[in-house]
Amino acid sequence: MFDRQTDSLWNQFTGKPVAGPLSGSDIELAIRPVIITSWDKWRRKHPSTRVLSLDTGHWRDYGSGVVYRDYFASPDLMFAAITDEKWLSKKSYVFGIRQAGAAKAWPLEAFAEGAVINDAIGDTEVVLIGDAATRTVRAYERQGLVFSAMEDPNRLSTAAGQWTLREDKIVGPNGRQLPRVPGHISYWFAWNGFIGAESELYRPDEAG
Repeated sequence: MFDRQTDSLWNQFTGKPVAGPLSGSDIELAIRPVIITSWDKWRRKHPSTRVLSLDTGHWRDYGSGVVYRDYFASPDLMFAAITDEKWLSKKSYVFGIRQAGAAKAWPLEAFAEGAVINDAIGDTEVVLIGDAATRTVRAYERQGLVFSAMEDPNRLSTAAGQWTLREDKIVGPNGRQLPRVPGHISYWFAWNGFIGAESELYRPDEAG
């Protein structure tokens, strides 16, 4: 990416300027919550959603599954990358969270069948709700609570009662709210290449 004000080049993964007038500065783009899901699931949850038209006036086909289709379907990379493949292959998907002084990645396969994972990153306790089939993962603070899945995928249960999932928070008994934690899906080679040893990797066999 580049910004039009200074023409500095930005690393789109870390959000830091890497070349140009802003290179070497302390500027870093804020991380926002991002979700990947199926259109069907999103529309059922957010029926009033508006969608950008595919009629862009340009020749490129932006239809679903068209852009990078061959790359997504291949185990190969576009370029060479040194990756620690002890636990995951280069193009395995992970859900990653980066916060001040801490980073952690959860393999997407850990969210098979809508799994709910109670975990922590640094000093922040988090609950992660995912669906490996649609590459969907959302993370929220849990502040000492232990969450369990319910038949309704939009609800969670705790010893204190039931909670409702929203995009920006989860809402529980007496209106208590726990905020969303920014995170995103990534290929393992990219996460491992940019974050490397600074990140933990969640392994279900070590979960306590």
